[in-house]
Amino acid sequence: MSDRKPTIGLVMKSLQAEFFQEMKKGADEYATLHPEFSLVTFGTTTQTEIDLQIDFVNKLIQQKVDAIVLVPIDSKALVPVTVKAIQSGIKIINIDIKLDEELLKQAGVELTYVGPDNKTASKIAGDVLARKLGKGSKIILIEGLSVAENAQQRKTGFLESIAENKFNLVASTAADWETHKAELQFTELFNQHLNVDGVMCSNDAMALGVLKVLEENNKTGIIPVVGFDNDASVQPFLSSGAMLATVDAFGSQMAVHGIEYALKVLNGMPNNGSYTTDYKLIVSPVFPT
Repeated sequence: MSDRKPTIGLVMKSLQAEFFQEMKKGADEYATLHPEFSLVTFGTTTQTEIDLQIDFVNKLIQQKVDAIVLVPIDSKALVPVTVKAIQSGIKIINIDIKLDEELLKQAGVELTYVGPDNKTASKIAGDVLARKLGKGSKIILIEGLSVAENAQQRKTGFLESIAENKFNLVASTAADWETHKAELQFTELFNQHLNVDGVMCSNDAMALGVLKVLEENNKTGIIPVVGFDNDASVQPFLSSGAMLATVDAFGSQMAVHGIEYALKVLNGMPNNGSYTTDYKLIVSPVFPT
C-alpha cells in the first residue's frame, strides 16, 4: 500500500434492519478511531434490493476505491459486479453472506470471506428448542431470503436439528428476513397448523413478526420461538421467556473484521481464505440451561 490514504467502501443490506444498523455503527466508530483510511458506507432500504446493491458497487468502482467490504443480498447475483471490481484492481472482502464459490472459481478470482458458521449456530439454537419440546413436536420454520448463502446455511442447521431431535416439520417458508413478511406468512401457516408446538426463525426480525401473531392469539410463551442475531428489539421477549433463544453473531464487529482484513490485503496479504467469526448462543433466563 502506498503512502496515499486508502478508501474502503462498505456495502451492506437493509439499514432498516437492526443488525445492519449495528454493523454500520461499529464500522463508523472503527473508522473514527483509525484515521489512516477513509470509509464510505452504503446500505439498501430493504432486504431484497439486489439491483441497488449492484449499483452501489458500480459507484465504488467509478470512485476507484481501494477495497470494498461486501455483504451481498444475493450470493450469485452480486458475483459479476464483484468480478468487475476485482478486475478493476479493487480488493474485495466478502463478509457475513458468502458469495457463490463456484461462480467465483469459474471467473478465476479469489477473495477473503469473513463470517460466522451459520449452519452450526442455527443448529445449536434449534437444539435449545429440542430441550424444551419432546420428540414428534410440530415445528414451523421461517426462512431468510432463499438466494442468500447464510439463509441456506441457517435453514440447513435448523433442518439438522429437526432431524436429529425427531421433530415433525409441518411447514417451512421464506419471509426474506423481514418482520412484516414473517407476520403475514406465519399468520397463514398458524391458521393451518393451530397445534404447532414451536417456531424456528432464521433471524430475529422475522421472529418479531411471529411473536406478534402469537401474542394476538394468546400463545405468547406457550409456543416457544428461537431466532438469530440477538437484536435489541427481542430482548424483552427473551427476558419474559416468550422467545427461547437466539444467536449473537456480533454484527457490530463483523464489518470491523472485514475492514481489518481489507487493510491487511492492501498491505500485501494474499486475498483468499475463509475466516470464521465468533458467535454466542443466548438463552432466555426463564429457561434453565
